[in-house]
Amino acid sequence: MLTVPFKEKVPSINGGPLRAEGVDTLQVNLGYRCNLACKHCHVSAGPARTESMDRKTAEGVLRVVLENPLGTLDLTGGAPEMNPHFRWLVGEARRAGRHVIARTNLSVFFEPGFEDTPRFFRDHEVEVVASLPYYLEDGVDRVRGRGTFAKCIAGLRQLNELGYGNGSPELTLGLVYNPPGAFIAPGQGDLEETYRRELGSRHGISFTRLFTFTNMPIGRFRNFLDRTGGLGQYLGKLACAFNPQTLDGVMCRRLVSVRWDGTIHDCDFNQLIGLAVTPEASRHIASFDYEALACREIAVDDHCYGCTAGQGSS
Repeated sequence: MLTVPFKEKVPSINGGPLRAEGVDTLQVNLGYRCNLACKHCHVSAGPARTESMDRKTAEGVLRVVLENPLGTLDLTGGAPEMNPHFRWLVGEARRAGRHVIARTNLSVFFEPGFEDTPRFFRDHEVEVVASLPYYLEDGVDRVRGRGTFAKCIAGLRQLNELGYGNGSPELTLGLVYNPPGAFIAPGQGDLEETYRRELGSRHGISFTRLFTFTNMPIGRFRNFLDRTGGLGQYLGKLACAFNPQTLDGVMCRRLVSVRWDGTIHDCDFNQLIGLAVTPEASRHIASFDYEALACREIAVDDHCYGCTAGQGSS
């Protein structure tokens, strides 16, 4: 069980609250529509979700990127590719010289109308971060649906054929591992070697790097924990694995997150539970204040133990 709330844990170590150290990345959630409904999804995305960023808000995002010292635009969802303004936003940001990251589930490449997505990524030199919860078929299909692993492998092959993951600094391909349940993610280095060996020998797949993320106790995964009576135990496990060395690198210290409706949050997780940035910071893309956001106090809650457990998940 959780004995010390996260908002009390940090001051006991830092001598004060967690604060931002600038902002170099604008992470934008374009909506919760997705062709999948993964069991571990912290945004509870799926085909029936209708939340989607409109053109006016997307234009506000682009304005903020162009008018501030933001080097990276990080696009996520749902499946961000399914937002009707995704390609426009990518194209404009790249024309302005900004680095663009697209977080994809790979299987969306096989949905009608999205078949040319890998080539679009290549043509705009978009960094691809692809979710692949495991390197074996059963481990992926169990949380994402039957047949998903085969589509993911086919999508990775397309990206490899276009030059991704083959050593080109312009075409980097990251993979994301999530544990299959209420477990803390293992060490990134050893697991990356296993992914590289298994995907290479079994499927001829290469990639640039692996990221390991612990499942956050929010959204669909939290609902699962509630149903099975495991929420308290899982929060306690995360708290026991708290690593103070991760505080320097948590993403919220150099990033702000924009929800599909334009509201601003400290991270993608906070936006899902409705935890707003502190009052001194701007709370909507229309009133974006870089200076205030760059030194803001970061709003935290107990789910933040997920980012600071073990080797960290940022």
